[in-house]
Amino acid sequence: MSTFILVHGSWHSSWNWHKVVPILEKQGHKAVSIDLPGMGRDKTPIQNVTLELAVNKLLEVIDNTEDKVVLVGHSKNGIIVSQAAEYRADKIEKLIYLAAYLIPNGKTQAEYSVQDTEGVLKPYVDRFPETNSHTLQPIIYKEGLYHDCDDDIAEMAKCILSHESVATGITPLQLTETNYGSLPKYYIECTEDRAVTPFIQQKMYTETPCKKVYQMATSHSPFFSKPKELCSILTEIAIS
Repeated sequence: MSTFILVHGSWHSSWNWHKVVPILEKQGHKAVSIDLPGMGRDKTPIQNVTLELAVNKLLEVIDNTEDKVVLVGHSKNGIIVSQAAEYRADKIEKLIYLAAYLIPNGKTQAEYSVQDTEGVLKPYVDRFPETNSHTLQPIIYKEGLYHDCDDDIAEMAKCILSHESVATGITPLQLTETNYGSLPKYYIECTEDRAVTPFIQQKMYTETPCKKVYQMATSHSPFFSKPKELCSILTEIAIS
């Protein structure tokens, strides 16, 4: 059985995975969902959050895990998974990108986000220069993130979603072929995604080829709308 470390996306927290973790555990896997710095129950001031700080949080979790791990990154924080993989390639079995930013060496998440002109979220992002952060207006939660999810998910999100660091998305990744490049990568494309659209997902996994690409006919949040199907894919990847 495998050990999964699950990394949430922008504005979110370990809450993302509350339907996924018990399914994976019932199948005999270990599953750890984390709050990145400044998110969820982690009370780091958002203005202090950098790419290095976020990556170090994930490295700490990896280092405290005896077994090799399967890293799963969602949305923006595919970048955290990639950079952590560069530093702990010997501790990682596989990398899984779930509608996630799969960015090559020397590039930033922001450089790819700006190319995604069909997504519906950008007009609803409020920016806070004083804390170098941004938030998403609740009016777009349902349409932009959870259009195929139960209504209570969007309602819960109004209490849970928080500020997101700008710094993490504008810091270039430092990746090598020796470390990061040596690890098998898998991509799960969400074909009805309105946040990270299929256009940019396809561009990323074409530029950085993966061992296999899966498709799910879901919104940006399959961990809420189709958790069993998502876990079936995660398990298939883990045992492949």
